[in-house]
Amino acid sequence: MTEHAHSVIWIDHHEARVFHFNAEDADRVVVRPDDPHVHIHHKANTMGSGHAPEDKAFFRAVVEAIGGSKAILITGPGVAKTALVKHIARHNAALLERVAGVETVDHPADQVLLAHARAYFKAADLMTAQK
Repeated sequence: MTEHAHSVIWIDHHEARVFHFNAEDADRVVVRPDDPHVHIHHKANTMGSGHAPEDKAFFRAVVEAIGGSKAILITGPGVAKTALVKHIARHNAALLERVAGVETVDHPADQVLLAHARAYFKAADLMTAQK
């Protein structure tokens, strides 16, 4: 895999697609949980929140797939993206500083997601001092 400064992650509770990219090319890694949970509904007058517990092994694998990216955009349709950010905040504060943004997106094709991320970082790079 080529070293790229930027990464975009699309995540839900069934998979994470991690792309390391630059203007010309991209590398893709797909991470899947060992046991993807099914949707849980909360019933009235029962104990518990109705939410599945955090899949720490899945989030650790996603963090490992991020590697040394200097700027990361986290996307996804539901709460998995914010759960990933919370996991990073609890377990890897240095990585949290490299998260450039968190956005809600539906289920884009890989090329659509990459085009969005390239446009996002092109604008973001113009707004920040480069080292």
